[in-house]
Amino acid sequence: MYRSHHCGQLRTSNINEEVTLSGWVQKSRDKGFVIWVDLRDRYGITQLIFDAERTPETMMTMAKSLGREFVIQVTGTVIERASKNPNLKTGDIEILVSKLTVLNEANVPPFTIEDQTDGGEELRMKYRYLDIRRNPVKNNLIFRHKVTQEVRSYLSSQEFIEVETPYLIKSTPEGARDFVVPSRMNEGQFYALPQSPQTFKQLLMVGGMDKYFQIVKCFRDEDLRADRQPEFTQIDCEMAFVEQEDILNIFEGLTRHLIKSIHGKDITSFPRMTYDDALKTYGNDKPDIRFGMKFGELNAATQHKEFGVFNSAELVIGIAVPGGNSFTRKEIDGIINWLKRPQIGALGMIYSRCNDDGSYKSSVDKFYDQDDLKKWGEITGAQSGDLVCVLSGPTDKVRAQLSALRMELAERLGLRNPKEFAPLWVTDFPLLEWDEDSKRYHAMHHPFTAPKPDQIKLLDTDPGAVKANAYDLVLNGNEIGGGSIRIHDKATQALMFDHLGFTPDEAKEQFGFLMNAFEYGAPPHGGLAFGLDRLVAILGGQETIRDFIAFPKNNSGRDVMIDAPSAIDDTQLNELHLKVNLK
Repeated sequence: MYRSHHCGQLRTSNINEEVTLSGWVQKSRDKGFVIWVDLRDRYGITQLIFDAERTPETMMTMAKSLGREFVIQVTGTVIERASKNPNLKTGDIEILVSKLTVLNEANVPPFTIEDQTDGGEELRMKYRYLDIRRNPVKNNLIFRHKVTQEVRSYLSSQEFIEVETPYLIKSTPEGARDFVVPSRMNEGQFYALPQSPQTFKQLLMVGGMDKYFQIVKCFRDEDLRADRQPEFTQIDCEMAFVEQEDILNIFEGLTRHLIKSIHGKDITSFPRMTYDDALKTYGNDKPDIRFGMKFGELNAATQHKEFGVFNSAELVIGIAVPGGNSFTRKEIDGIINWLKRPQIGALGMIYSRCNDDGSYKSSVDKFYDQDDLKKWGEITGAQSGDLVCVLSGPTDKVRAQLSALRMELAERLGLRNPKEFAPLWVTDFPLLEWDEDSKRYHAMHHPFTAPKPDQIKLLDTDPGAVKANAYDLVLNGNEIGGGSIRIHDKATQALMFDHLGFTPDEAKEQFGFLMNAFEYGAPPHGGLAFGLDRLVAILGGQETIRDFIAFPKNNSGRDVMIDAPSAIDDTQLNELHLKVNLK
């Protein structure tokens, strides 16, 4: 053994014991006659001491030569530390070294291995193995492990069975582009990496495995938006002989268990909100309900005067910003400029101050009197001292703009407390969504989502109005999981494929295996998948998933550490019967 103890283990109760430690040199302090070295491993830091009175000269010379991140082994005696450090678990002791072995020297690292490092993100990703030595990253990975263990524990207690499904599968349309894998043994043919184990978990239900889960890698070859990864991890679950309510109850239980076991907090409320109400009230389908600022629709209160901007708008909506009347004119101008950025695209903003004396002061006082502005305040729920912010335009566009403003102001005002957890179920999603490019409907979730039974007939007359038995679990303004009740009979599934534009032959070619399975006694079933990366990040008080992944990709989907993806040589291409044709 290279060590008898780890570097976070020793205490005053170990004084006078001879111990052996191994780890990395965090830093050293050379005072000439005495040298202190901080030795670090995964568990903590222990201070080593070498002094001219008690340490042989040859070892003093060795100690002087130790550089940052050298890997060393020491043997010595635990002694009481003269100058104690209350910030370290081992701060009351140090090791008087009697034997020093350099196990491996190290180059000077390209950034400091400290909690607050001087390395930029790209540099740290290139040397991710060094970044992992830093406490913030190390602790995030340990935290991820803890969450994963709690997930397995809870689902196992609920009689779920963990089953692995294949990674080399057939390409299926699930809303994103597949990563494809050429087969050397099957010339000109390709596997696809799974976007999710969707069809396999449905087949497991047909197979009688009525409660399945898997912590599984999924892959999507898409242009990456903020904080997305081309490979990500799901907690994938499926249940048979269940209705929507059964699934929601199980995963409310899982969420409660995680928050309780990790943070010691009891979550009692899991409110429900329809997709339509979420858009109307918050402008998006994953609202953060830790704070108010609900949307107020102001058409009736604004379109009765000669203000053309509002009169011509499809929708006029506003929010009441708590304490916003304290904003200076310069600060409000800054908010308007933020809205005008190309990422948001608003043309401007109208506002009304709610003064402490009950009066109102608006940027459009020329058009609206005190009674009008009072109605704005009533509709948006404004109180004295608030600021009513109003946007107008096409419904979908202006809701998205106001939603972005709501989140931005909540961030500035400190209303998004990472230690507060506010879950929300969003239900009754549309079954289909219209794609302007292809001029046809696509499945909003995936082709196996069941429509509301009483709305199937609308597929022929008004497909856009059909609601699905689909649901998302939102936590603190982030979608952490989503799922649906599945279609479990061949006739309904064939009808769904027909409305999605599949010919019978195309449906048979891609999904014949599933359609056939439905003819052998498929039970009613449904499921849900949590995004593990996102869930862990939010439970850890952050929203950046990259910090909770050991070896993440950058925003271009590249691994800058190993330089992937990369070209392959002609020999491999020939074996695969492939030819690269770059344009």
